[in-house]
Amino acid sequence: MSSNYQLNPGKWRGKWYSLFALSLITGVVFQQTAMVWAQSAPAKPAPDVIVFTNGDQLTGTLERATGDSFVFKSDVVGEITVTADKIKELHTGGKFVALKNGEKVTRTSKTPAGITYQDSVITLADESSSRVVDTVPVKDLAVLIDGATYSKEVTGNPGIFQDWTGGVSGGVTLIESTQIGRTFTAAVNLIRLVPSVEFLPARTRDTINLLETYGKLTQPVIPQTTPPTPDSVAKTNIFHADAEHDKYLTPRLFGLVGLSYDHNYAQGLNLQQIYGAGIGYTVFKTPVQEFDVKADLHYERQNFVPPSVSTDLIGSSFTELYHRVLPRKILFTESGTFIPSWNDPSIYSAIFEAGLQMPTYKRLSVSLSLQDNYLSNPAFGYKDNSFQFVTGVTYSLK
Repeated sequence: MSSNYQLNPGKWRGKWYSLFALSLITGVVFQQTAMVWAQSAPAKPAPDVIVFTNGDQLTGTLERATGDSFVFKSDVVGEITVTADKIKELHTGGKFVALKNGEKVTRTSKTPAGITYQDSVITLADESSSRVVDTVPVKDLAVLIDGATYSKEVTGNPGIFQDWTGGVSGGVTLIESTQIGRTFTAAVNLIRLVPSVEFLPARTRDTINLLETYGKLTQPVIPQTTPPTPDSVAKTNIFHADAEHDKYLTPRLFGLVGLSYDHNYAQGLNLQQIYGAGIGYTVFKTPVQEFDVKADLHYERQNFVPPSVSTDLIGSSFTELYHRVLPRKILFTESGTFIPSWNDPSIYSAIFEAGLQMPTYKRLSVSLSLQDNYLSNPAFGYKDNSFQFVTGVTYSLK
């Protein structure tokens, strides 16, 4: 049996030559491209260097400085704080902004520049022209901020959903016996500072707080009657919500606008609404504690269950707030508010709150809180005081 198909050696040899040439050309192109990429790739910046007064050196990254304390991060020793009297020289490739003591921070006041430190003086220079922009003696330095942080915290304007901190809490109590009970508690406490870093003076502060306690207890009639008597049901429903926006006029004095809503079934209060504006003052503030006082003038509307009549009031809120970080990062908070009315002095209310938040695992904490609400004019047949003690679990947002 014969075949009409015959191999053509010259034809196949030409194909192999073509494939070889194509492979050679492709390899050359890849090699040249890799060389171009390697040449165009930015060189890794040199590490920052601290030269100590004793001659030792430490490489790493300068993060910031507050007063005469420089925060430096190194792969060898981690983050450390070095005082200026121990530094002979400091060289960094980053761009920074230096704010002097008493200098007012504005959104257009500074441009980040390269820095060097020598002889107790910080020198800021334009990297493109090497022109000295400013010199700041370390004794006059308030804060040294890296360019990225300055752009975000000072010149930037965060969106409404950015930079919120705080926590979300919840708890539940269940009873399954002759009585059947359910109690649920939930709380949301949010705060946003602009700027969000502690070493810059605050421009604005926003707070949002929500608290809901709902409970239902079913109790059968014992002994049961004939015909049967329906079970008795007791309900608890306490809701509070408030929001406030603060605008700082000075590092301690701020103006405020706020609103709050309250519903308290235990006092026959269907809804209390407050809308007002006022001023506040930070009495003292340290890294571990802060104490603020506030006062406002507001409109207040109280709506009660019938037959009690609703009221329209012009009043004020006088508030004090305190928080402190205890050992082991336990957070203690306390606040008290007295709310008199000016058009009817016989009507007033007061709120006292206190709480502990104890970290347990990562962002989870065990929380204990109490709240006491007093209302001088509760609905007919209801008590004037409502007290809550709540335990739960809190998840911190940051």
